[in-house]
Amino acid sequence: MKNKLSHNTAPVKVSYSFMKIMTGSDLSLKRLPLMSAKSANPGPVVWLTACGHGDEVCGIVIVQEIFKNIRKRLLCGSIYAFPLMNPIGFETGSRNITVSREDLNRSFPGKLTGTLGERLANRIFSTIMDTSPNLVIDLHNDWTKSIPYTLLDHNPGHSHKAAYDKTKIIARQSGFVSIVDTDKLINTLSYNLLLNDIPALTFELCEPYLINEKNVKYGLDSISNILSHLGMIKPLTERFSYPTPVAYRAGKLLRYTDKPYSSKSGIIRFIAKPGEEVRRGQPFAKIVNAFGKHQETIIAINDAIVLGHSDSSVVFPGMPIMAFGII
Repeated sequence: MKNKLSHNTAPVKVSYSFMKIMTGSDLSLKRLPLMSAKSANPGPVVWLTACGHGDEVCGIVIVQEIFKNIRKRLLCGSIYAFPLMNPIGFETGSRNITVSREDLNRSFPGKLTGTLGERLANRIFSTIMDTSPNLVIDLHNDWTKSIPYTLLDHNPGHSHKAAYDKTKIIARQSGFVSIVDTDKLINTLSYNLLLNDIPALTFELCEPYLINEKNVKYGLDSISNILSHLGMIKPLTERFSYPTPVAYRAGKLLRYTDKPYSSKSGIIRFIAKPGEEVRRGQPFAKIVNAFGKHQETIIAINDAIVLGHSDSSVVFPGMPIMAFGII
């Protein structure tokens, strides 16, 4: 996928437009912002998508920042972006499409005459596919207290091996811990792209709702790593790598788990922190009751890196407390 070119500048055409998705009962239009930057030099086609979940807003700003200086940086190829895929959820601070209560990222590849979520997914998916992309990066946010990481879908099967192998190579270039999802979700944007032999991965960039400038920088630096790897921008003098324990550095593929769960009700007192390594048998949280009396100590069942922990310290039996990456 790497494109070897001299680093001579060539004209870059940047455009901003809208795509109509629906007309409201008051005849107002709902539209999707669409951005593109096209170099006069041929090269890879990369898509950035963000805010598929309306409360996950960091990706919007990452896309905005990428496009601020893309005219000066892009050497070849094209970058397209849907910075705000779920405007209805965004305006209400909701993960889902508020009016239909659908999860957009469980609606792909969509249907032309389906539900609102399926129709929106269809417009997004068909627009992306029409450009024959070489890579799609879907920007999301995770728990409030978490580290950034790349998330790969479960293996789509041997017939899509080439696209999946390229996705794994790109994930290793991100500078983040790379996690393979153990949930076999089949209606996500990234998984359906893989089924169409398009390399695709997800960035999980920490807290939702707010723009954390630190997370914006992580996203920008990681995307720069990838664009440089593809030859679309100049080689970086220093590549970004998120600081993690040596055993979990970028380049290794880890497996996701949120087990073990709590077996008691009460208040969580977290012991391990996001980004820390825990060993099998090590306590990572404890549960106390309303009087502060100890109810349970939660023990790690694997050697792992802590990806993040629950947004609430209120816990009931069967609830996840932390998420881990396991070698």
